[in-house]
Amino acid sequence: MITLALPGQITPRTHRLAVATWFFLQGLIFASWASRIPSIQQRMGLSEGDLGLLLLAIPLGQLPSLPVTGWLVHKYGSRRTALAGAMIYSTALVGLGWAPSLWLLLPCLVLFGFASNLMNISINTQAVGVEALYPKPIMASFHGMWSLAGFTGAAIGTAMIGWGVMPEYHFLLILALILLGAVLSWGALLPHARTEDETEQPLFVLPDRTLLSLGAIAFCALICEGAMFDWSGVYFKKVVHADKAWVGAGYTAFMSTMALGRFGADWLTARLGPKAVIQLSGCLTAVGLLIAVLFPTLGPAMLGFMLVGFGTSSVVPLVYSAAGKSTVMSAGMALAAVSTIGFLGFLIGPPIIGMVAGATSLRISYSLIAVMGLCVAAVASRARL
Repeated sequence: MITLALPGQITPRTHRLAVATWFFLQGLIFASWASRIPSIQQRMGLSEGDLGLLLLAIPLGQLPSLPVTGWLVHKYGSRRTALAGAMIYSTALVGLGWAPSLWLLLPCLVLFGFASNLMNISINTQAVGVEALYPKPIMASFHGMWSLAGFTGAAIGTAMIGWGVMPEYHFLLILALILLGAVLSWGALLPHARTEDETEQPLFVLPDRTLLSLGAIAFCALICEGAMFDWSGVYFKKVVHADKAWVGAGYTAFMSTMALGRFGADWLTARLGPKAVIQLSGCLTAVGLLIAVLFPTLGPAMLGFMLVGFGTSSVVPLVYSAAGKSTVMSAGMALAAVSTIGFLGFLIGPPIIGMVAGATSLRISYSLIAVMGLCVAAVASRARL
């Protein structure tokens, strides 16, 4: 656990532990919400179609937050912005649990989406600053903490459902944990996660070719991630024809190897370099998806999804790390620019999969997603990393 310390006593290791804690806190908030979506759907009496439309409120809140967060980080620093983001994010979570009607749930979802990026970009800016204190890559391990929090949040949510705890009380508990973690670790975050040179740069600068390439890599990678998050269960049910108890096995396999890959990606990056790791990641993603498409039975499909987890694990952390070193704009603005491009992939990917699957089949949809993995490798080969 991070403890309060005087500025002169804070070491790079303490900064690293603090930032890792904040990645965990962010992942815990998101996973807590995801674990109770069925409960809230039942309470509101929503059909699957109604729920899908309602959940669009989250990306509607995320999109405008991307440029705003970059400006806030540049203006007030990532530490203050992270604190504001965490408070709003966790408070919005409680609002989602207590909202008595659809009309109150909707603005809470928009605020939830806005605050998620407020926290995300600010702590990634912190991570870039802490990584600069180390002679080796450490960015992926921070994102590994987010994945670990996903498992923790899902486990807590499952326990709460089993004990009959209503979402509002569940989310109040999470709020208390977030406040405790934030209070104990906020003082150990970097006071300034940007250099003096960056503060002299213009605030509004068009992304250069390097940032656009990084955005394109993130765009393709997040299309693949979105496909796995939203469609893996459907794929195992309708294509693999898995038994009911195994329908979630594909998603579990993907998430497990994604978390494991993030904790090992820094070691691999130190030996091969970020470009080679991203190229390898794109190829692993494509191969994994093609295995699941060509051999749609339980064993091969699980193996394929595990490879996709390894493939997608390191791409976004490495892209964020490279973006944070931009020489044309501040780290916060660069991360916001790359996140904006990448987020579009995460947003449009799942609906496109659904449309293609409706016109053809889900196997063909996943074949097209495999092409996105190859695009990750191709763009990385030309990008400056």
